[in-house]
Amino acid sequence: MKWLRQYWYRFLDRECTRPIQLPDRDHTDDGDWNRWIGETGERLARKHISSCGSKPLYRNFKPKRGGEVDLVYRDGDILVFAEVKTRTSEQFGRPADAVDRQKQALILRGANAWLKALDRPEVIFRFDIIEVLLTDGQPPDIRVIEAAFTTPQSGLGM
Repeated sequence: MKWLRQYWYRFLDRECTRPIQLPDRDHTDDGDWNRWIGETGERLARKHISSCGSKPLYRNFKPKRGGEVDLVYRDGDILVFAEVKTRTSEQFGRPADAVDRQKQALILRGANAWLKALDRPEVIFRFDIIEVLLTDGQPPDIRVIEAAFTTPQSGLGM
């Protein structure tokens, strides 16, 4: 069984470099297709940051009082709150362009809840955007935009 686990992990580790096979959009419900694209992008983003030496801590963090963070991870001593944006083309702009002020506010609210749960320690943190571009027959293009945005001058409201 150990050999099977090692094979499986090697298979998963190479997923970020393998050509992607997109589902047939014409024969797939739009909701299912979009969900598949988003979940695939988040999975690839997690694997990518792991392969770069960062440690994923949590995915899809949604506190009770609102907010949302796709991926929380450690990059060395820095706590990172990341938004993952996945697209199948850049026809309408880069994936990061979709992270507007309203989306940033949701991420800030989620980060605020996470930091409060830590009992407000003195921790260095940043906000990243991870762009995942999925093109049929091509390996995924994954770009991490570090410190893509910052908190407003008043901080996180703590």
